[in-house]
Amino acid sequence: MRADIHPKYYQAKVRCNCGNEFTTGSTKEEIRIEVCSKCHPFYTGSQRMLLEGGGGVERVKKKYKL
Repeated sequence: MRADIHPKYYQAKVRCNCGNEFTTGSTKEEIRIEVCSKCHPFYTGSQRMLLEGGGGVERVKKKYKL
């Protein structure tokens, strides 16, 4: 392998807009993100659209009155 071709690898701090911070490995020292698993609607359970619509079978039965 050739020497000195790989970027430096850091223990990066990841900061979210909601205030959550965690560390991960990266070629950057600091990473800023807009949405993380603490504030994303899918992970927090505030996303109800999938549950309210019902399953595909129920929608077909309702549409064609089966």
